[in-house]
Amino acid sequence: MKLSEFDYILPREFIAQYPLKERLSCRLMALDRASRTIASKTFSDIAGYFEKGDCLVLNNTKVIPARLFGKRKTGGKVELFLLENKDPVCEALVRPSGRLKAGEMVTLESGDTVELLERGKVGRYVKFGRPIADILKESGHIPLPPYIDRIDIPEDKNDYQTVYGQKEGATASPTAGLHFTREFLDRLSVSGVRLAYVTLHTNYGTFAPVKTEDVESHKMHAEYFELPAETIEIIRETKKNGGKVFAVGTTSTRVLEYCADKITQYAVRSTHDESGYTDMYIYPGYKFKVVDHLITNFHLPKSTLMLLVSAFAGKGFIFEAYRRAIEEKYRFFSYGDAMLIL
Repeated sequence: MKLSEFDYILPREFIAQYPLKERLSCRLMALDRASRTIASKTFSDIAGYFEKGDCLVLNNTKVIPARLFGKRKTGGKVELFLLENKDPVCEALVRPSGRLKAGEMVTLESGDTVELLERGKVGRYVKFGRPIADILKESGHIPLPPYIDRIDIPEDKNDYQTVYGQKEGATASPTAGLHFTREFLDRLSVSGVRLAYVTLHTNYGTFAPVKTEDVESHKMHAEYFELPAETIEIIRETKKNGGKVFAVGTTSTRVLEYCADKITQYAVRSTHDESGYTDMYIYPGYKFKVVDHLITNFHLPKSTLMLLVSAFAGKGFIFEAYRRAIEEKYRFFSYGDAMLIL
């Protein structure tokens, strides 16, 4: 299977640079795998696809202001994008990477100095002089993805965060969840939909480019996850009673499928949380064990996210939907419109 098979051309003007003012007002493209039909809706219409007893699984990670700006002694600008949240040494993407040497000091906007260390698996290690959390609070920037071609603004602190995010640690937003409001989730709950949560600290692993032409050869960067025992039991009860599991985003999907063996042990009651690191990589050919329906956004070509949704809906059906989305001028990527795959 070749990576080039998952490429498509997107006019740049379709890449959303800002979110809509009302989260529920974005467009929703609904794909029905059984009937092979595609419908254009508004995101608030998604409520009509749930039935009493279904389960909605959301990733409650919270984005940290992981981008820092500074200067070298020469005055040259430096950007640090933290890949993890560890004191006092953590791994970061550093730009411009080629010119910076181990042992060099960078002065941040906060006045703090950061020492550049040796190269890591992805970026390079950097050492801070005081707690990272304090530095990020004072001078950290929201880590908008590179296809959003602007500097972050104060509104992004809320806009790039889900309303249910609780556990800090992500360096990228689980953007499929950005469309939900607290009131809308409450209405779903009142109607009989079970809400359940997982945590996956979305970072470089989710968005790292696939550099191998052979799809199967790509290796995912591991990301930390938590799957509460309560969530396991809610999913088990949902399945037992004939309900469907809706996963919000590829991140929630990867947690559920990574822990599928634990979730499907129906004879054994789950009494403890599952946690650890997952490098699960889903591409066409994978058979889903837990997730019945997927709520997601429109993804970058040749990305691991594009491969996952192609595995879930079928490559041909996904590319038909993307072709129609471009024709109908949908808004793409993090601040863009949504897709429901039934």
